[in-house]
Order: sequence, then C-alpha cells, then structure tokens
Amino acid sequence: MAYDPGRSALSTSLAMKHLRSPSPRTPRGFTLIEILVVVVILGILAAIVVPRVMERPGEARVTRAKQDIQGIVTALSLYKLDNFVYPSSEQGLDALVTKPAGQPDAPNWKGPYLDRVAKDPWGRPYQYQHPGQHGDIDVYSFGADGKPGGEGEAADVGNWDQ
Repeated sequence: MAYDPGRSALSTSLAMKHLRSPSPRTPRGFTLIEILVVVVILGILAAIVVPRVMERPGEARVTRAKQDIQGIVTALSLYKLDNFVYPSSEQGLDALVTKPAGQPDAPNWKGPYLDRVAKDPWGRPYQYQHPGQHGDIDVYSFGADGKPGGEGEAADVGNWDQ
C-alpha cells in the first residue's frame, strides 16, 4: 500500500489489518512449564553422564600422559634430525627448550623444539633416558604413585607403550 499523506494514521492502520492474512497467535517466548521440562531433562542427562565421566579421571590422566610423551618423542626426533644425536640423559628434556651445554654438542640446534618441558598429569617431571632400556630413548612418567612399576593408574606410562 502506497503512502498517502491525506489519510490519517488510523485509517492507514485499519487498511493494513485488512491486507494482512489472518495468522495464528505468534509465540512470544517460552512458558515456565517448557523451561522447567528442559531443565528436568538436562538434570536427568547430567545425572547419567557425570558419574560415568567422574569415574574415569585416572584414565584421562593416563591418556594425557601418553599424548604428552608422544609430543616429547616427536620433539626429540626433530632434535636428532637437526643435531644427528639425541640429547644425553644429563642434558635431559631441557635440551628441547634451551640449547644444551656439554656433550654431545648440538651444533645445529634450531629450537626451541618445545615451548616448555611439561609436567606429567600428576605434577611431576617426565623422565628421559638415552640410551633407553626399551629403545634408543625412553620418555616416561612413573604414574600416580611416582614410583617405578605399579598397576592401574600407578603404572608407568612410557613411549614403549605406544
């Protein structure tokens, strides 16, 4: 409908109502009952899912340790690619963050290979040995108990497990 300056606002409004097709009542929002139903459903889902997730923090820590170790092993491989040898056990994993001193020399050090040396999920430093008992290098965590060996969450987690 075109604008007609001679028409009053009331008559224009009435004409517009006749042009609109009749429509059902438009919803204005959610009712209290709808919101309560959604909250109850979310509560039921949380009651089912949360206990299952909370029973597995030990598994989550072991998984994180395995992922961290894989990242450290990858950084060690890059270090070896640049310098032809792995850092010694004495130089440790710090050789991935700052250029190491001592032997073996790192003439082509292009680091840092890691932003920082991470701690294991239990708050202790990862262990490193070169030469390792399980391969060229061993990168591992002693697990939840912080002691060699153990079972379950207390078991050692190392790059030989992967």
